[in-house]
Parts: sequence; C-alpha cells; structure tokens
Amino acid sequence: MRRRETGWRRIAAGGLLWGGAAAALGATGNRTARRAALRGVGAVALAVAVTRALGHPATRKAGPLEAAGHVAPTAAFTAGVLLEAPRYGLLVVPGTAALAMARVRSGVRHPGDLAVGVAIGVGAAALTARWWPVKPETAAAAAPPRRPAAALPGGAGLHIVVNPSSGLSWSADAPDASEYLRAALPKAEITVPQEGQDLTELLEQAGRRAKEQGGALGACGGDGTINAATEVAARLGLPLAVFPGGTFNHFAVDLGNQSLDDAVRAVQGGDAVVADLGRARAPGGPEQLFLNTFSLGVYSDLVGAREKLEKRIGKWPALVVGLAKVLADGSPVDISVNGRPKRLWLLFAGNGIYHPAGFAPTYRTQLDDGLLDVRAVDAGTPLARTRLLLAVLTGTLHNSRVLTTAQVRSLRLEVLHGDPRFSYDGEVTRVAAPRLVLDKLTRAVTLYRPAQQDQWLR
Repeated sequence: MRRRETGWRRIAAGGLLWGGAAAALGATGNRTARRAALRGVGAVALAVAVTRALGHPATRKAGPLEAAGHVAPTAAFTAGVLLEAPRYGLLVVPGTAALAMARVRSGVRHPGDLAVGVAIGVGAAALTARWWPVKPETAAAAAPPRRPAAALPGGAGLHIVVNPSSGLSWSADAPDASEYLRAALPKAEITVPQEGQDLTELLEQAGRRAKEQGGALGACGGDGTINAATEVAARLGLPLAVFPGGTFNHFAVDLGNQSLDDAVRAVQGGDAVVADLGRARAPGGPEQLFLNTFSLGVYSDLVGAREKLEKRIGKWPALVVGLAKVLADGSPVDISVNGRPKRLWLLFAGNGIYHPAGFAPTYRTQLDDGLLDVRAVDAGTPLARTRLLLAVLTGTLHNSRVLTTAQVRSLRLEVLHGDPRFSYDGEVTRVAAPRLVLDKLTRAVTLYRPAQQDQWLR
C-alpha cells in the first residue's frame, strides 16, 4: 500500500509541474504560448495512453514501463512546449530536470527507467505533429517591405474605425482598444460605431476623408471587419492599417500584426507590404472579396464547431469532434467544378497557399502568390463519410482518395442542386447566383506591417 500511495504522490508531483506550467502559459494571452501549452497537454495524453497500453498492472514489482510512466507525462509536456515554442520550453526544462535529478538522487528511480520515460514523452510530443503540424515562428510577409506607404507620426492622417463587437483577443495590450489607440496614435481620427450606425458606411466615410487628406484607413476588429475595410481601401487606393481586435484575427496574424502595438509601429514607420485579394463573382453580376477563405458545404459549420472547442481541448481534438458532428448532421452539395459534376462534402479555397497540407489549413507564409489553394472532400466515393473521419483520426488524409487538392489561379463553380451556403472569411451567406468564378486580384491592397518581425519570439 505504501508503494502505491508513494507512486500516486510522484505522479501528482509531475502533474502539478506540467499542469501549473500549462495554466501559466495559457494565462499569458499570447497565441504562441497557448499553442505551446495545448501541444504539451496533447503530448501528455499520448504519453499516458502509451505507458498504460504497454505497462503490466498485474505485476506487483514495478518494472521499467511502470516507473517510466511517472516520468513520461512531464517529459512529454516539456518536449511539446519546446517543439512549438523553444523560448517557452526553456522555461519549463529546469523544473523537469530538477524533478528527474531529485528522483535519481533519492534512489527512487534508476537512470535507465528515467531514460525510458523521457523517450516515451519525447516520442509522444513528436507524434502530435502528425495531426497538428508545428507552426514556424516566422511572419507571413517576412521579406523587406515591397511597397512603401506614408509614415504617419502620431497617426496624423490615419482614420480608424473600431468595431467594439468583434471580440477582444488582443489580450493585455490595453483594457479597451479605442483607448489604447487614442493614446498610441493621438493624431489619428478614431470612430467607434454607435447603436444603429452601419459599420460599412462608417468605413466608407473614413476612407473618403483619408483620401482627401492623403492619409490612410485603419480598422480594428475581426476578419469580417477587416474584410469590409479592405474592400474600401482597395477601391480608393488607400493603404490599410489592420489592428487585430477580433476573436481569432486570422488575417492580421498571417500578415504579421500580432498585436495592436505591431500595427502602431508600422503606421508610424511607414512599413508596408502588398497582398492579393480573393474574389468570388457572378458573371455579369455582383462580386464578393475574401481575405482568407471561401468555402461551401459543411466547412463553415466545421470551423464554427472547432473554434468553440479548440481553446478548451486543443485544435486537433476540436477538429475531430466538430467533423463528426457536422458529418452526422450535414449533407453533400451537388456542384459543377470547372464543368465537371461533383458531389462534395465541402470545398475550401484559400486566398494564397495555406499550411499544413491536408484537412486543417492554418496559416500562410505568403500573401501575394497569385494562387487559390483549393481543397475538396468528395462525397461520391464509397463510405466517404467514414473514410474521411478515419483518415483524419489516423493523420493519413493527405493520402486519402476522399481529399482532392489543387493550386489554381481561377475556378468555375455552378450549383446543380439545392441551395448551399457559401462562406467568405467566416461570414455565411446564401448563393446569390447559380454560377460563380473564383479568382484573384493580385497585389491589390497595401497593408501596414512592421519591418522587424520579432513578435513571434516573445
């Protein structure tokens, strides 16, 4: 009994170490730190599963695998954090090393047992990358600015519209985005919509004032807000300052503006890049721009289900749970792709090449490549729903026949049956016409982005 109680105490001690570290990383509000914590926790889950599967609970005498099981979770968490964000991982290593050395010196563990536990933990951390590839610590537009924009000291000539309903994921920069921007850019004109005011109209008005003054347009909000601002900026030929103020800020992050301060520095220094705009247009009819993605079928439902869960259980587990739900509740779409009839669960088109390859596109390393990244899941193959879910679970989707990928400059779509929902940058709408052409407006907008991209290493 004493041995078992002591073993549980050792497990608890390791759990307090990595559990406390995960909580601390999550509390920072930094996206990289949160990803590192989630990868570490995922690695712990795999390490525990491996040691339980390989161990021999019926054996009274503690063997190497049982002993390793006390070490593997802590090693897995540390290796996971190191893999995702080395700087944060180095903060965890001393605690892990101290715990291991204390056990060796006390005679509780043989060095060989510890080595087995560390090997299991490191292997579990490496295995997480099969489902959730590591995001490199480099910004999307990491090259020197390709198009200079006016430097606006103090924000002089900058007209910013702040959407207060976007959700404030820029964390600890300031208690309020508009207050922070007024303090950081005292010469800028800042507009916060009042109840009943139309955001698009305010962006149009701000853009026209900026045009008259030879200044720039700014927008603080999520991807939907930035989408609307980009349309105005591109049409009026204005540079755009993107201030991340939404829940996920996908475009701002790919651009390299991790925080409000990043965008402020770029505006004051006149540092900018160019980016393509995706476009969905009905021949002879209206068009819709998109900064990130266009999709049809169950993709928008999948993204919504995943984003509700990923902060609690991690991105890949949230993806699997969300996929199972939308496949159970949804139905395929009958559509023609470049003149060929298809029955699809979903079609995704990214404004630029997304990484990683496969089913969970996450980030871009270039915003002006002139290409659409197309991924479609075919519902016409036998047992397509089951095969899709199994391929995602096993990390083999990139080799599965249910997934088709292509990198193209344009794509022709025609709805053959039903009334599918389309999604532009996460905003869901019904199809406005039976035919759509997807293409690119290359290098269509100038965006402020700091020249020195060191924020990924914070």
